[in-house]
Amino acid sequence: METTSRSGTIGESGPRGVDEYLRASFPWYGLDEAFTGRRWLLRTGSAADGEIEHGSVGHGDEPSFVAEAGMRDHRFTVVTTVASRPVRRSADGTGVLDATSVSSAAWLAGSGLLSCTWPQHMERSMREDWLGQQTAVAWELADDLEGPGWSTLALPVDGEPVPFHYRESEYGWVLAGSTQNNVHLGAYGRGMSAYGLAFSVIKDIAGYTG
Repeated sequence: METTSRSGTIGESGPRGVDEYLRASFPWYGLDEAFTGRRWLLRTGSAADGEIEHGSVGHGDEPSFVAEAGMRDHRFTVVTTVASRPVRRSADGTGVLDATSVSSAAWLAGSGLLSCTWPQHMERSMREDWLGQQTAVAWELADDLEGPGWSTLALPVDGEPVPFHYRESEYGWVLAGSTQNNVHLGAYGRGMSAYGLAFSVIKDIAGYTG
């Protein structure tokens, strides 16, 4: 798996265990201590060289990834941390991929929200077509963070206000920004307002359950 530009693949893979998170060379972020609900691991993603490049942690209800009644009632926030990597090799070692950026975080957050969204009026056979169309839209939005599809929202990161690119849809909200620790942050959620969130470095990733 690689976190790349439009010409490559972005996604998340790997086991839902803490070992993959502990291998990362960058700090993980989650909601700060003001959030007292359940915290859980999602998954990590690695680059072509095997280095952990990004991963996500969840807060609140774990969203369902299948069509079922009441899934829109789940309240959650997922935070994705993306390492800042200016030089990245392709899987075959012959080329160089685009650097990771705030757009990478926005794309991961947008695709993450789509992955736990199932239009209730849609048959399973039509979902892949719908998901492909929505993924293309998410790409376009992530590539144009200064465009009309985004607004600006300032939220605390390690106690300091940081500007984020923010957008809402009928499926939930997505935001993306950068930190002083040389990582990019993406987040998505539903049922929990983004306006009251604050982020901080996770002191003990083992405190997040699998």
